[in-house]
Amino acid sequence: MYRFAVLVLALVATAYGASIADRIVGGTNAADGAYPYQVSLRISNSHFCGGSIINQRWILTAAHCITSYQSNPSRIQVVVGTNKLNEGGDVYVAVRAIPHPRYSSLLIRNDVALIEVEEDIVYDSKVQPIPLPTEDFTKTDYPATLTGWGSTSFPSTGAPNDLQQISLNIISQEACLARSILTSASNICTLTVAGEGACHGDSGGPLVSDGIQVGIVSWGTPCAVGDPDVFARVWSFIDWINGYVN
Repeated sequence: MYRFAVLVLALVATAYGASIADRIVGGTNAADGAYPYQVSLRISNSHFCGGSIINQRWILTAAHCITSYQSNPSRIQVVVGTNKLNEGGDVYVAVRAIPHPRYSSLLIRNDVALIEVEEDIVYDSKVQPIPLPTEDFTKTDYPATLTGWGSTSFPSTGAPNDLQQISLNIISQEACLARSILTSASNICTLTVAGEGACHGDSGGPLVSDGIQVGIVSWGTPCAVGDPDVFARVWSFIDWINGYVN
């Protein structure tokens, strides 16, 4: 009976959770150039997920964002250097879309992926990489910044044109693990108040604290209803990331 309950919860979270961890509610418009590491992932110029620049050839995002495009990564456009979806920025075409080899869509585990672009990303004041952690993040009740073009309300009214920003609170790992049977040591969670959190379109985007990317938007309950949002913990995957990037 317990195994059946676990399976049902996992299926519900996959169908209703992973798809909704795409979201910012309660945020504000970001200042132009304030988050030069933020990218918009698009298909036919339509935004579907966020990501972050980690060096001139590689983008960090969520596995659930890119599994449909592994066999045809060139469909993915990586747009950098703009806070607006309708103008500006430079476009790079993906040549590889690589989900973590142990990614599970059923359990929403190891929800991390890399995108390689076909040519070096040109850095300037609005285009820069985000540093990755050199040690695990263990601070509790500590602020972190989430950015993205996720929906600003639920039910979704579509992606905002302007990049959104919000300061969230990283909760204790004990509280993160208690959030769901699906959370694990390779997750990090945030919770401030109801009405503030991620939403449709934020998936794959960066959670940043002290200038370091500590999380990748993975899943949650739509949208900003007062349950913790769940992120892939970047430190848990740093060796896998560096194996490609370096």
